[in-house]
Amino acid sequence: MTVKIGPHVVGAGERPLVVAEMSGNHNGSLDRALEIVDAVAATGAHALKLQTYRPDTLTIDVDAPGFRISRGHDLWGGEHLYRLFERAHTPYEWHEPIFERARRHGLTVFSSPFDATAVALLERLDTPAYKIASSELVDLPLIRLVASTGKPMVISTGMATLAEIDAAVRTARDGGAAGIVLLACTAAYPAPPRDSNLRRLPVLADAFGVPVGLSDHTPGIGVPVAAVALGACLIEKHVTLRRGDGGVDADFSLEPAELAALRVESERAWAALGDTVVGPTPTEREGLRFRRSLYVVADVATGTPVTRDNVRSIRPAGGLPPVELDRVLGRVFTRDAARGTPLSWDLI
Repeated sequence: MTVKIGPHVVGAGERPLVVAEMSGNHNGSLDRALEIVDAVAATGAHALKLQTYRPDTLTIDVDAPGFRISRGHDLWGGEHLYRLFERAHTPYEWHEPIFERARRHGLTVFSSPFDATAVALLERLDTPAYKIASSELVDLPLIRLVASTGKPMVISTGMATLAEIDAAVRTARDGGAAGIVLLACTAAYPAPPRDSNLRRLPVLADAFGVPVGLSDHTPGIGVPVAAVALGACLIEKHVTLRRGDGGVDADFSLEPAELAALRVESERAWAALGDTVVGPTPTEREGLRFRRSLYVVADVATGTPVTRDNVRSIRPAGGLPPVELDRVLGRVFTRDAARGTPLSWDLI
């Protein structure tokens, strides 16, 4: 099963698709947003993803306990949801210049919509795919609306049970989605690596018959590279220009050099998977020449007994296998042999 996102084929056997999530790392500046696009393109990442919402499409401006982040949260403790989304959102009017800049670089660009106005905007921009964020996985009417566009869908599964994932997948399929990619995700910001549970990747792939990937909020690139070994076909990471600049997502975002390393190392991990053949590979052919074998290690004359002083197991290959040493000891040479001659049965 494969899914096509723009020109990229996502699925088992394909190179992992590396998606850079801008999120709120533009820090309220369109110029910075465009600079992030340029930086992402320079890393060799394949795609750029945005989040398309206004504060009013995610929540309402009410200052009550239920509308505040818990005080113990690592990054946003005590923050009012509406104010947080005001700082983090990407204005609708920025989307067109961001899409244009990304496409000029050859980047595939798509977004996570959070309501019908976002879907309408992204359809006008001819987005090639949609992402459903983890918190929206339970919003089946939104999933149905997105699926009705006939575009492929990438669905994050942070916090979700198998039953909730099943409902979302069924809704997307029945609604007309042109393919689904499920992303394992730990919806914590930042997320500790120990909570990544990467072993769920093949479980998701087997249960739903779709390509799987990882939406990752852990520090660094170790977790997503490991995910590739367990079948991740798409890797999504937040990206910023410099973590030191601050911003709502900066602490768990990659800088451009790290994103470039992720693209390279995830592809190396994918290439390293190979197949299930046990035996020498084509690149080991030269190494086979330098396995140990039995050689004459001292000049000998006809009739000389074979001893440990004149025959040894050494590199390279070419002589009898080392296991034959006990069988040849005590025999005699049938002809003269110079030091460095591979031992063969016709010599003794």
